[in-house]
Amino acid sequence: MPYLWRKLTTEQRASLLAWRKQRHFPWHSPPHGGFAQGTYHLTAACRYHAPHIGHSAEQMGDFTDALLAAMRPVTTGIHAWCVLPNHYHLLVSVPDLRSAIRALGKLHGRTSFKWNQEEQARGRAVWFAAADRFMRSNAHFWATLNYIHHNPVRHGYVRQWQEWPYSSAQEYLNTVRREEAERIWREYPLEDYGAGWDEPEM
Repeated sequence: MPYLWRKLTTEQRASLLAWRKQRHFPWHSPPHGGFAQGTYHLTAACRYHAPHIGHSAEQMGDFTDALLAAMRPVTTGIHAWCVLPNHYHLLVSVPDLRSAIRALGKLHGRTSFKWNQEEQARGRAVWFAAADRFMRSNAHFWATLNYIHHNPVRHGYVRQWQEWPYSSAQEYLNTVRREEAERIWREYPLEDYGAGWDEPEM
């Protein structure tokens, strides 16, 4: 049965939040000197938005660890990230976009093979290719960061950013503090940002 946060007990949620704290995934501040060089919003979804990532809480955690591990060697900053049961988002600075996309492709291949073996679904197509969007300005960067951290709320998994264990939201809030995060939220609102990006495929 696909993993859904809202079905977990209070104790199970506390355990997952503790898992995140133990790993202490860092939040990287924005790149200096503007965003003209190599800052991208990368996203990928499972085919038909099936919750392959969220098959279990353990699988969600393992994939989160693997995603960040795959990105660290090919990025100069991971500014925001969020993993949901059927898709993920990254806001990263990269010296070479092709290397980042290749790293994600290899991760998709490894996880597809592993999950299909475990679920006896040999040959099943699990992933779409990753999509990338270049950050055109400071405003685009901050709106994207807000969008990524708000994604679990948007999809109804939690009511507040920091309740979702598979994102950089808590580390971001710890770093910039609540008042600054609220100012950035007001200054760079989502409005229709991302409309249709992560709706189920028809």
